[in-house]
Amino acid sequence: ELDCITIRLHLLSDSEKKAPSVIDRYFTRWYKTDLKGKACEDHCILQHSNRICVITLAESHPILQNGRKIKNINYQISDGCSRLKNKVSGKSKRGGQFLTEFAPLCRITCTDEQEYTIFSCIRGRLLEVNEAILNKPDLLLEKPSTEGYIAVILPKFEESKSVTEGLLTRERYEEVLTKRNQQEEPC
Repeated sequence: ELDCITIRLHLLSDSEKKAPSVIDRYFTRWYKTDLKGKACEDHCILQHSNRICVITLAESHPILQNGRKIKNINYQISDGCSRLKNKVSGKSKRGGQFLTEFAPLCRITCTDEQEYTIFSCIRGRLLEVNEAILNKPDLLLEKPSTEGYIAVILPKFEESKSVTEGLLTRERYEEVLTKRNQQEEPC
């Protein structure tokens, strides 16, 4: 009987190791590489089956490399436009700022004074920005796909199928990373 318990525990621990994360289970990962022609400034879009998209940094983004630290995150895009002032209401999320695919969401400055602009990557209505990373920027470094997300965007219903055109699948993204690593000066 003890052997059966040992085998069951061993099988349980094997299955626990293989259990997909919530992100992997409910979201499809899409990628936009070299945004606005800037090498390696890659973004990840997590698309839920209900159309909602979560904008995050791709694991290859320079902010997440070489032990960088974040000095400042600023959602103030211009004098008249702050993503923090975005307010939505109701079932249809009225009032949210409408974004084009190259609309800036925020600017992140690292302690080495490098500044990066994070873009929406998709067209849609801005539902929220992650204010938690303003107080705790390390969330962006430690958990970029979960608690360290940048923003949540809802594409128009009629565009929900076409929103991923121009984005890369995980497999294509990994091919891009492989090609980069073969270059003389990878990111």
